[in-house]
Amino acid sequence: MKKYIFSLSIAVFIANINQVKSQNKAYETTVDGVKVIVQPSGNDIVEIQTVIKGGVQNYPVDKMGIEALAMDALTECGTLKHDKNSFKDQLDKVSAKVYAESYKDYAVIRMNCIKSDFDTVWPLYTEAITQPKFDEKEFTRIKQDAISSLKADDSYPDEAIAKYLNKIAFAGRDYAKDPDGTVDAIQKLTAEETKDYYKGLLTRSRLLIVVVADLDEAAIENKVKAMLDGIKQGAPFEFKKSFFRVYKNTFSSEQRDLATNYIQGITSGPEAGTPDFDAFQVAMRIFAQRHFLEVRTNNGLSYGPGAWFSIGAISAAVFSVSTTQPDKYIDVFDKLVDKVKTEGFKPEEVINMKTIYLTGFYYKNETNTAQASSIASNEVVNGNWRRSLTMVDDIKKLTAEEVSDAFRKYIGNIVWVYQGDTKKVNPLLYTNGTLNKVGNPVTN
Repeated sequence: MKKYIFSLSIAVFIANINQVKSQNKAYETTVDGVKVIVQPSGNDIVEIQTVIKGGVQNYPVDKMGIEALAMDALTECGTLKHDKNSFKDQLDKVSAKVYAESYKDYAVIRMNCIKSDFDTVWPLYTEAITQPKFDEKEFTRIKQDAISSLKADDSYPDEAIAKYLNKIAFAGRDYAKDPDGTVDAIQKLTAEETKDYYKGLLTRSRLLIVVVADLDEAAIENKVKAMLDGIKQGAPFEFKKSFFRVYKNTFSSEQRDLATNYIQGITSGPEAGTPDFDAFQVAMRIFAQRHFLEVRTNNGLSYGPGAWFSIGAISAAVFSVSTTQPDKYIDVFDKLVDKVKTEGFKPEEVINMKTIYLTGFYYKNETNTAQASSIASNEVVNGNWRRSLTMVDDIKKLTAEEVSDAFRKYIGNIVWVYQGDTKKVNPLLYTNGTLNKVGNPVTN
């Protein structure tokens, strides 16, 4: 009955989506060298996202955090026409939002408003992008806020272990950089330096614009063209993706006085846009359920074990647990991986997970903001924005054999990191355990 309800709900949901798409198809156009992707929304909300590609590829290690500060400054330091308070007051009058964020693969500057207020909000949006002030006083404030946030993250074990994992696993690669920066790096940044960085970053060659709204095509092109008039073309930019290969199991640890011990592991995953990508997504979701069942329900080792597929310029499988019995955890983990590699996933597991996955995907993408974010990430990372619209068909075609083979192909040696009581863990179990015996060579 549950399977029937899931299948019926997603069938109805997708049918409704397909009906909307058939009436208002998404399209792409190019305005002065910049790709603009438009998804008609069928509602009165306007969501626009201007994406600046590159993320951690854009700055050196000693400047970590500069892009995140620059994004904050666009709306928190005022513009040449409005100070911070005046800028926000104008938005508050129409309950609109303009804000920016920086991630590992790109930065995004968003605006969200009611369609009737579009002509009021758009000038403020273009001001933030093309005429930021980088006011010294306000910049000092946001810099201090960033430092406080970093210190708070370090005291939060789940954040601390994740950052530690990236630092160890991606040493020597761009992905080792933290977009939020470090306390030392941010303390040295000045408003003028960050402003200069942003000026160099804001080029047409790095831009992508996503519009989810019911707006006239000519109106969109005219407004985008006017905004781009003040932005230089810049040197050609190529978003670089790479395969993460783990040649041997490794274990790194830090002594921390915590109530429990935190462990994370990371291994290979298929690059975005490759044939194994969708199958591996489904595989990791099924494994996450099994991982939770074995670690928490059957063995009582952790309140919240996790496993997921982290997607980006480097895509990888991640495993996470907090436990008072780290050595017992790795034994349970190794046996679970061995079982999956030997037996594969059951056909009914794959059918159920495909339904759950697609239902969740479309449920999360009901808002204009979520749809725009999905289009943007698929364009930057997968190189194919239409995947956000066609993924349902790709997932439905997957077989249990394809999903099982994807797991076997990529889950091999693992980089493990540990924070907590180092006396309670035996590193040899993580470097010479079952995975060395059953792990298949990873090929790509």
